[in-house]
Amino acid sequence: MADIKKIPVDIQVVVGLVLLTAVFILIPQLSDSAIRTVLGLPMVLFLPGYALIAALFPKNDDLDGIERVALSFGLSIAVVPLIGLGLNYTPWGIRLLPILISLSIFTIGMCIIAVMRRSNLPEEEEAFHVPFRQTYESLQDEFHSESQSRLDKALTIILVISILASVVTLIYVVVTPKQGEQFTEFYILGSGGMADDYPVNYTLGDSGKVILGVVNHEYEDVNYTIDIQLENQSLQTIQEVNLEHNQTWEQPVTVTPPFNGTDMKLQFLLYKNGNYTESYRDLHLWINVSENTND
Repeated sequence: MADIKKIPVDIQVVVGLVLLTAVFILIPQLSDSAIRTVLGLPMVLFLPGYALIAALFPKNDDLDGIERVALSFGLSIAVVPLIGLGLNYTPWGIRLLPILISLSIFTIGMCIIAVMRRSNLPEEEEAFHVPFRQTYESLQDEFHSESQSRLDKALTIILVISILASVVTLIYVVVTPKQGEQFTEFYILGSGGMADDYPVNYTLGDSGKVILGVVNHEYEDVNYTIDIQLENQSLQTIQEVNLEHNQTWEQPVTVTPPFNGTDMKLQFLLYKNGNYTESYRDLHLWINVSENTND
């Protein structure tokens, strides 16, 4: 087993963040917290690229700090979609768990390569490292330096507080997005699950099948009711469709016209939270029903 003290601190931080992100995604009690989002952003936007850069450029003088940070963001934005594209052609598809596993394997794999390449560098070449300790000691010296005036110390403290406040504000904006427009999607699909091939020609006594769908974007739990009418005569009522925000309900519905006619209006009326005075959404098809000549 490798000595953890020989693993560079920046690699330890990357692996630790990857494992911590996996914990907050996989454990149900933690997956609903805002920390999951805070950890997920660097997992997608920074860590894969940083690990790849660490593996490609192990020497300290290969790249400067700004170049490493910029390339880490850029390569993450390039690598993550490629991993998603590859998953799209596998049986697992582009879903949360396969993406998490793939990104974790890629990032930790690149970290292992980075550690091996840094440890195999010749003695005359310095391996890249993030100067965490030197930065901390430098900040300590700044705060405790007797040569600094009170004004300089105050300005330094204000600068640090401003940076921390900016980070906290950014995290708040990310984890508490502004509420958008409130609306409900209501749609009809043909029996094949597409927005075409609707059953519009019937023989009296025959049935047709459509797929009704409702998507709640109301930012609250909503109780929907659907009433199916033919020429203002109720044929069927679907009640108690309870949906949370961003939840989707989709179900096949069989329609059996009870009388014949031409260009009759088949309506699908959506009601919200028991308010039946006026439909919240209204969809319709024009259908023809001919008499059964076999009778």
